[in-house]
Amino acid sequence: MKIGLLTSGGDCPGLNAVIRGAVLNGVKTYDDEFVGFRDGWRGVVEGDIMDLPRTKVRGLARTGGTILGTSRTNPFDGPHGGPENISIVLERHQVDAIVAIGGEGTLAGAKRLADAGLPVVGVPKTIDNDLQATDYTFGFDTAVSIATDAMDRLRTTGESHHRCMVAEVMGRHVGWIALHSGMSAGAHAVLIPEQQVPMSQVAEWVKEVHDRGRAPLVVVAEGFIPEGFDEVLHEKGTEKDGRPRLGGIGEYVTEEIERLTGIETRNTTLGHIQRGGAPTGFDRVLATRFGMAVVDMIHDKEWGRMVALKGTDVVRVEFAEALNNLKSVPQARWDEAKVLFGR
Repeated sequence: MKIGLLTSGGDCPGLNAVIRGAVLNGVKTYDDEFVGFRDGWRGVVEGDIMDLPRTKVRGLARTGGTILGTSRTNPFDGPHGGPENISIVLERHQVDAIVAIGGEGTLAGAKRLADAGLPVVGVPKTIDNDLQATDYTFGFDTAVSIATDAMDRLRTTGESHHRCMVAEVMGRHVGWIALHSGMSAGAHAVLIPEQQVPMSQVAEWVKEVHDRGRAPLVVVAEGFIPEGFDEVLHEKGTEKDGRPRLGGIGEYVTEEIERLTGIETRNTTLGHIQRGGAPTGFDRVLATRFGMAVVDMIHDKEWGRMVALKGTDVVRVEFAEALNNLKSVPQARWDEAKVLFGR
């Protein structure tokens, strides 16, 4: 078979490991041939293809980013979009199946194409870990590790100056990165989109810690909505796809803490460093397993499905299972972490 791979949406540590796992399993087990579509769905609709021989993926698991490039192109937009036009591209290049590696938007497009009869399967990807039907997505562990390391460094400078430190991390709709990195770094408050917390409560936690002679650390997800606000802070306009370009919540929390407590407070926005660099060992293994498993699924012709992690097993699920709702932080996990806040 000739299999086409694409990476779409935000970049993520582990994408290259998926590509490597798929190519090696396909070549060694099935004698498959592989091509890559450049820049996500754009490469599919425009027929922009590169060969992916086995030699191209050597040592790729440890490399961040994606050798295929990525974009947020919608496969149904533009004069060349839609299943009929994409079918022509696949036939012209003799591609027998598409592997869409991406998050909610990518997989939603893949589902529509599969529903239209195209041979499409998926691999879930998001550093936010917000996809249903899979316990973990690769990239999440790396993002948490990077954020934790940064917070450890913030704590040492905070303690030296007796300051409160605020770390803003990614998390547009869910707070998994904030929750895990905050617990890992021993944060004294974690603010996530799922929980509206009054700044008076945050100030109380900060003051309790400061009164004990410690330097408080507050972690806030970029999508956190303070009590009294109706929407996220987005002072930087919108993305190309129309979504708000988030930013500013860390600064707002910092100013409010200083106003309410009088404690000198500084904030750091970690931003895109959470996406970059080499993936952790966990993410390399998970991504490699996903890449290998999706090729097996193709040979079983299970179109319209994606691979997923359940416990320690890689399983196959329908696209619809992953796309019903975002996987948000449940109340029990928030209550568990909250015990550690303040005193």
